[in-house]
Amino acid sequence: MPNPPERIRLEVEGPVGRLVLDNPGRRNALDLAMWRAIPALVGEAESRPGLRVLIVTAAPGLPFCAGADIAEFATVRATAEGGRAYEAANAAAFDALAQSRLPVIAAIRGFCLGGGMGLAAACDLRIVAEAAQFGIPAGRLGVGYPPSAMAYVVAAVGASAARDLFFTARRIDAAEAKALGFADRLVAEADLDEAARGLASEIADNAPLTLAAATAAIALCAGLPGAPTAAACERLAAACFDSADYAEGRAAFLDKRGPKFQGR
Repeated sequence: MPNPPERIRLEVEGPVGRLVLDNPGRRNALDLAMWRAIPALVGEAESRPGLRVLIVTAAPGLPFCAGADIAEFATVRATAEGGRAYEAANAAAFDALAQSRLPVIAAIRGFCLGGGMGLAAACDLRIVAEAAQFGIPAGRLGVGYPPSAMAYVVAAVGASAARDLFFTARRIDAAEAKALGFADRLVAEADLDEAARGLASEIADNAPLTLAAATAAIALCAGLPGAPTAAACERLAAACFDSADYAEGRAAFLDKRGPKFQGR
């Protein structure tokens, strides 16, 4: 998509990209155009040579994501065919984040509901403001989650907790999300942006080839959709030992200095 809607954008600062959700009129609910823009924006981030990490977050003052835009249930999702097309757009967005060569962090404040929780589940790590709320109200809307989308929720919280969330459609707070393993780090809301930038910077300092190999192997072990084969994971791991970054890492260790990795 060459011209994504203004409600979603990619911002780049040094080695860190930010996929910003900015739909204030709908409490950051995602409409179909926004869902369809996500794979293209992730691809744009991946095409930036110096970009090492991607943060998915809300524009200032907005909740992370209130889910799919309910207003579209009466239009683009009014039929079974339209509903399936919409779910395909959701799944493509989830897959783009989960299968990105870049580590992806979700920085979450406020509501993270429905498709928004699915979006966060597709990210590699989730850093969460202490007042955030989570839930998947699909059972109250008659919406079905395909296995490709459900896989990310199950990988994040486990099968039993996924059943609880889907069967009850209840909301949980950030503390319970942390206990379930969905939230990797809890921070004060005022500290969320700085904490996300700090985590992204810490990740960006490490060897990109190593992170790519780890991402692939973890996806395989977790049984995620589109995970590379074991042979492909072995090739990614082996490539690390043939890389200039491996030589730089060894030299930096012996010199007692910080390494400067180039991703090759």
